[in-house]
Amino acid sequence: MSPKQRISRRRFLQASTAALTAPWAASLFPDSVRAAAAAVEPMKITRVEAVTFRRDLKIGGGSGGSGTTEWFWVRLHTNTGLIGTGESYPYSNAEIGALKDYASLIRGRDPRDIDGLWRSFYHQMTMRNAGGADMRTLSAINMAQLDILGQAAGLPLYRLLGGRTRQRVRVYNTTTNYWAINETRMGPDTAKIVQFLLERGITAMKIYPFDARDRYLTSEALERGMQWIRDIRKEAGSKMDICVDLWGRFDFPSALRIAKALESYDIMYLEDAMLPMNADAYARLAAETSVPICMSETLATRYEFREFFEKRAVDVVMFDVTWCGGVSEAKYIADMADAYQLPISPHTCGGPLLYICSAHLCSAVQNFLIMESNYWKYTHQYPHFVANVPVPVNGSVAPPELPGIGAEIKPEIFRNGDAIVETIAQA
Repeated sequence: MSPKQRISRRRFLQASTAALTAPWAASLFPDSVRAAAAAVEPMKITRVEAVTFRRDLKIGGGSGGSGTTEWFWVRLHTNTGLIGTGESYPYSNAEIGALKDYASLIRGRDPRDIDGLWRSFYHQMTMRNAGGADMRTLSAINMAQLDILGQAAGLPLYRLLGGRTRQRVRVYNTTTNYWAINETRMGPDTAKIVQFLLERGITAMKIYPFDARDRYLTSEALERGMQWIRDIRKEAGSKMDICVDLWGRFDFPSALRIAKALESYDIMYLEDAMLPMNADAYARLAAETSVPICMSETLATRYEFREFFEKRAVDVVMFDVTWCGGVSEAKYIADMADAYQLPISPHTCGGPLLYICSAHLCSAVQNFLIMESNYWKYTHQYPHFVANVPVPVNGSVAPPELPGIGAEIKPEIFRNGDAIVETIAQA
């Protein structure tokens, strides 16, 4: 660009700015818009709170479904009266300690500066070995910030993430030992559980069929696990998609052995076959089997996922918005995965805000595959804390249309002592 062109451009920009501030420019914006802009107050975080729950709180009944609440909440109060709530789990003592350590980074900040606060927190964390309780705490803070931003804007969270790409979010059911049908593991109840889900429109399920001893899979354990797969196929045929989670328990030879055994059963994906420390091992596994490899709610931030994408070590991307750095970071991970033509399948088997935020995210992203759900949690556990828990209809859910996260947290849990509030920092 020549000096003359630069001068002309500068004059054009100056003229444009002057035009926008001229009296006649008022007609460009309705009075309601100008009034709303004038009414915007400076916003800052004035109080940071941690919310935990009674350790003896038993919910839902049943032998396996009455455990204590494992999540905790972070509440950010603002000078405008808006309160944002975020969530993480499962080790609240460690997270609350981290919240105290980082309180000076949070107090007084504008909660709407999502990326700015994230970067400040992440830099401090990374220079001291990023991860663990610090990352889970950052995830909860990020969720609370977005809750405030949505309330301030009068928009549900999925609108802040780009708006809808779908009306409904398909879910699978994680079939654990506390979820439903007398809270038993599958075993002899396979047919009963499959029919229970199909009757409710749930056409995908995740199971944990393989037991490991010292990371090695015995032939007997392999056969026992494969029988569960055969029983599901016998009962439902192709009507039920199957996800198999190995929970990082196996070494490479055993993981490959399981994958090879599953190839003829057309499962949706094999999740966390090994611990996630070695992208090369995962790349080799993905290359040597036709079973789609899914990982991993144990990874955090786009920076940790990058190597797995570049090495073609993953086919389905799983993250947990309360562990990976928050909802905004999950969106970055999803967008990066989309550039590699990889779908996402978020992990949600924690608390109600995780579940609801994940539904918002899945409504917005381009590359959604399926989202986790758990019958016992959304039927028995979550409603004790939140009045408007999304319940699957014909196998799918939709996020609330209320501003922010849109979770209608029940005030009685604070009045009756189920929720315990601790002030961490105050302006």
